[in-house]
Amino acid sequence: MQMVKKIFITLFITWFALLIFMPKQEIYYALEKELAKQEMEINEKSIEEGVFSLTLNQASVYIKGIKIATIEELTLFTLLFYTKVELDTLLLDDALKAMVPQQTDKAILSYTILSPFDASVHAEGSFGVIDGSVDMKERKLHINFTETKEIKMIKPQLKKDEKGWYYETSF
Repeated sequence: MQMVKKIFITLFITWFALLIFMPKQEIYYALEKELAKQEMEINEKSIEEGVFSLTLNQASVYIKGIKIATIEELTLFTLLFYTKVELDTLLLDDALKAMVPQQTDKAILSYTILSPFDASVHAEGSFGVIDGSVDMKERKLHINFTETKEIKMIKPQLKKDEKGWYYETSF
């Protein structure tokens, strides 16, 4: 029993040390390099590193050199077995407001190794409230609009069932 206790304590200390000393900014910069290959760029005003998180403040998103969105705060939180990306106040460029809702107040994407091929999505904004899932094995995205507000510009892409409006696509 004493040996099992020592093993669990050693594993816990190793896991905790790995989280604390993980090079979060370097991982983010590696992600930026991968996005650059797809002609996507994120310019942030500041980066704050926490014990379990990395926060980008006032980030602008560019695709092929064209600014498409501004994000007030983007937080990446990880415990290695659970990861959450939280976005506060996403404003799309005015040129896109005829095609998609312009403001997202809060969005959360979460992933756990207990379900390695699935991620969950929750968002609130000018469109209402959505909940959805990303199936990485089947490469499908399914989003349910649980509360709808301003969705007339995206209604042609949505489908309706007994639960309400939803969006589904493959990637």
